[in-house]
This record gives sequence, structure tokens and C-alpha cells, in this order.
Amino acid sequence: MVQPIINSIIYSFLGIGILLVAFFLIEILTPKHSLRKEIMENRNMALAIAAGAFMLSVAIIIASAIH
Repeated sequence: MVQPIINSIIYSFLGIGILLVAFFLIEILTPKHSLRKEIMENRNMALAIAAGAFMLSVAIIIASAIH
């Protein structure tokens, strides 16, 4: 009974970790532009939507791979 809950927690952290790595990889691959700076300081709504869509798509891929 406890094992499925532990597995869910482990896979959740694994998925979040992979998502963060993918986001930081995108930050590294675009050295001219800082995504955080553009979104937070310049209030670039289009980039925020694109970054959100990227995170959702990677999250769906990770969830499918883990499941």
C-alpha cells in the first residue's frame, strides 16, 4: 500500500528534475537572450507563453516515458 505512494513521489521528483534540466539546457543554448530576464524584466508575454508551452510539452513527454 505504501509502495505505490513512494513510487509516485519518486517519479514526480524525477519528472520535475528532468523538466528543470531541459529548461536550463534551453537557457544555455540561447546565450544571447536570457529567458528569465525577458519574461520578468521586459514583460515579454509572447515568450512567457512559448516557454509555458515548451514546459507543458516536455512534461507530457516525460510523463509518457515514466508511465
